[in-house]
Amino acid sequence: MKIFLFRFFLAVLAAIVAFPAAAATHTASFAGRSDVQAFIAEMHEKHGFDSAALARAFAQAKPIPAVIRAIQPPRDPAIRSWQNYRARYVEPRRIALGLRFWDEHRTELAAARSRSGVPEEIIVAIIGVETIYGHHTGNYSTFAALATLAFDYPPRAALFRSELEELLLLARETGRDPLSFKGSYAGAIGLPQFLPSSVRRYAVNGSGNDRIDLGASPADAIASVANFLKEHGWEANGPIAVAAHVEGERFAALIDEGINPQRKTSELHAWGVVADGAPDQPAALIDLVSPQQPMEYRLGYRNFYVLTRYNRSSFYAMAVHDLGQTLRAEREASDH
Repeated sequence: MKIFLFRFFLAVLAAIVAFPAAAATHTASFAGRSDVQAFIAEMHEKHGFDSAALARAFAQAKPIPAVIRAIQPPRDPAIRSWQNYRARYVEPRRIALGLRFWDEHRTELAAARSRSGVPEEIIVAIIGVETIYGHHTGNYSTFAALATLAFDYPPRAALFRSELEELLLLARETGRDPLSFKGSYAGAIGLPQFLPSSVRRYAVNGSGNDRIDLGASPADAIASVANFLKEHGWEANGPIAVAAHVEGERFAALIDEGINPQRKTSELHAWGVVADGAPDQPAALIDLVSPQQPMEYRLGYRNFYVLTRYNRSSFYAMAVHDLGQTLRAEREASDH
């Protein structure tokens, strides 16, 4: 009963904390708001944007309350489960569609691997986890979603103001109306769900035409995912993750060291970590928690850490790894 009451109290407290952010979301357009006017002035001064044109764009956009609801962190972090998370992504539909995507775009995937060193299964898995191969890219106005988070969600306002700025620059560079972009509630765009800053920094042309289109061109999405990982330090032919077992209690200190690889596998034996046959390279001990289930451990190498640059979550990176491994195994089995 005490545990129930404590969790109930935490849920109520989380709701109270979340309410001001949601309640503060305006329902009228962004036009005339002092914070928006200050942003317009900054964009004019910093980048030479036409203030009147920006004012017209903001007048056509309205805050989206659903975006604030979607961005809220879970009220009870204790319900996070690796097994449940993995099951959402390593599942029959994504596997079937992933194998089809791989087959349809095998030439582009091979070319991306040749340029970047990133294997096909990782590229395919990321696009599968992000959008189920383009089936769910999001239908929010990117401009309105980013503006909502920039001006009505204080916990991450700085990040999303920066991404709104990047969107305006991207629109100018590509000759598009900033209101024409569609994507996720968090402002991510296209098959690989790049934020505007990542589009500008890492998107590349994989189709051979004169335009990068992450929404309509799988070739561009494939090349861009590979380029993102390469630019973040992907090691060609390097290990990603292997299963591990732990003994004793000393290993807990390794969890506190984080996911950036620091110690070679041979050093980890002294800490109670066993991973037979694992490459003797710097690795981090990754704990994958599932409530009321045995703890699962893996060693994450440099390429695992690179995957977390795409999404800062060990669950995410490991799901990409596992889906990729499954796709590779299924493909190889069908070839025999």
